[in-house]
Amino acid sequence: MLKLNLKREPYWLDLNHGVRVKVKPATTALVMAARHAASVIDGKDHAAAGQRTATLITELAKLAVLAWEGVGDEKGKATSVTPEGIEALMELWPVADAFEREYLAALYLLDAEKNV
Repeated sequence: MLKLNLKREPYWLDLNHGVRVKVKPATTALVMAARHAASVIDGKDHAAAGQRTATLITELAKLAVLAWEGVGDEKGKATSVTPEGIEALMELWPVADAFEREYLAALYLLDAEKNV
């Protein structure tokens, strides 16, 4: 039986290094848009696969992140959320890894358990 219990309202994710992001729920449209952005990267080697994954994570973040805490400029001053800022944040591997794991956790669980 398919359970319709995924989050429908924005919520906060604690990533690491004191960074928190408020995100929109991971809807089908949002995930598909990010997948499409990643699909334009050609190549079958490991480097291309890595670039597709990095692009997917970054595009998900750009589409989903509404607010953040614990993110500052080079002087330590808190900054507003911008697409460029999200790209820079997702260039930090520990943050990108935590974002992917935490943001898509419910979808991964849904797939693993077949939502029964």
